[in-house]
Amino acid sequence: MAAERMFLAVDLGASSGRVLAAGWNGQRWRLEEIYRFENGGIAVGPRLYWNLLGLWEHVQTGLQAAQARYAGAIHSVGVDTWGVDFGLLDGAGDLLSNPIHYRDHQTDGIMEEAFRRVPREKIFAQTGLQFLPFNTLFQWLALRRRQSRLLDNAQSFLMMPDLFHWLLTGEIANEYTNATTTQFYNPISGGWAFELLEAFQLPTHLLGRIVQPGFQLGQVRHDVAQRTGLQGVRVVVPGTHDTASAVVAVPSASAAGTPVDWCYLSSGTWSLMGAEVPRPVITDQCARYNFTNEGGVGGTVRLLKNIAGLWLVQECRRIWRLSGQEYSWDQLVHEASQAPLARSLINPDDPRFLAPGDMPSEIQNYCRQTGQPVPETVGQIIRCALDSLALRYRMVLEWLEELIGGPIRVIHVVGGGVQNRLLCQMTADACGRPVLAGPVEATALGNVVVQAIAAGDLADVAQGRQAIRDSFPLDQYEPRSPDAWQEAYERFAALCGG
Repeated sequence: MAAERMFLAVDLGASSGRVLAAGWNGQRWRLEEIYRFENGGIAVGPRLYWNLLGLWEHVQTGLQAAQARYAGAIHSVGVDTWGVDFGLLDGAGDLLSNPIHYRDHQTDGIMEEAFRRVPREKIFAQTGLQFLPFNTLFQWLALRRRQSRLLDNAQSFLMMPDLFHWLLTGEIANEYTNATTTQFYNPISGGWAFELLEAFQLPTHLLGRIVQPGFQLGQVRHDVAQRTGLQGVRVVVPGTHDTASAVVAVPSASAAGTPVDWCYLSSGTWSLMGAEVPRPVITDQCARYNFTNEGGVGGTVRLLKNIAGLWLVQECRRIWRLSGQEYSWDQLVHEASQAPLARSLINPDDPRFLAPGDMPSEIQNYCRQTGQPVPETVGQIIRCALDSLALRYRMVLEWLEELIGGPIRVIHVVGGGVQNRLLCQMTADACGRPVLAGPVEATALGNVVVQAIAAGDLADVAQGRQAIRDSFPLDQYEPRSPDAWQEAYERFAALCGG
């Protein structure tokens, strides 16, 4: 067996960050979590911020631990996290402010104001992106609305993974997959949508060079190497948007160039459901369904829709913990499994569920206001959330099939939600499709696959997916109880106005 080459993934998720080490021996991957730390917004007055400096300290601690374990075998490191959020540097290269978290309330009502200045249809035609109030475009407009001078004083714009890569190397670059989440990237022209920003009187000089996944940014800077021991280690830009990396790790066996007959469901705090397509789908139908065209690895496009995801359950669990009721994930799933199917349903993408708050009460109020039985027990509340997610997946799946013009035969579920076996089975049941679940650490694996391609250890994404299939087990779920789920779906569609 060949000696392992080690690749490091820094994966910043919604509730935790990790530094992971992936060993590649030429045939299989071995993945090891080196260091885990908390992540989440920090409230200061009316604002919700990233804990940037605290996270940077944790990242360096994790890299130092990886170096201590695998000194001499580490080839490169890359960072991924979610989209839309950003940091700004001034002309001297100093960070102007702590980055604002996308769940901050500054963007409340901003989309409606934006559409009065530039019609929704024109924005979509130039960007192909779904409309979410926290997209970077709307965050910039919110800064203007509250008379912030940050944009006026900025010289460089960095999405959050770009910001961490800058901390690692001192190099400034905008990675492609994350740049496409801003709502000021034009997927048709393949560059920044300068005309759109100018229509909003927003600065364009901040936007820098766009680099593709696999770009070798440079070596770890001297001061970071001294702290971590990573002398001479390369920083390779992965698909820095966490979903872009997760899609790389979808263990599909479909050959390149064949019709799309599978979809992915990246399941975690958010659920992101979509298909990997060769070119943007910018049509009236796509705009009506509020799908998005985001950049993928290897010249692909991620045609997908954001769905609320396990955030609903996470927030319920947090609120119950504050009241002294501590529930493990396994306990919540067990309680939900004992509750009846689809007794009460919510639209998980209703705006009331977006911000942090008393999620159990919000779910109960929604059911009360829509004339449904109000869930009272822990099991009923979690069951309501999970049933509603599974039914939302079916609705999005049907829209996706219309957009790609063909049937989806299998759903690949990847990410942390794979561990929720009840939701995986519900997804198969509600959608009437087999579900292949795994791997759990899809984002980190997609990150290191891109690094391995850049190193010449893998030829392309297809070979990377084959290696993942060879390295990690998958669970399969077959659909059950079609009549009960059909009745539930009809009620759910009526609830959502579909």
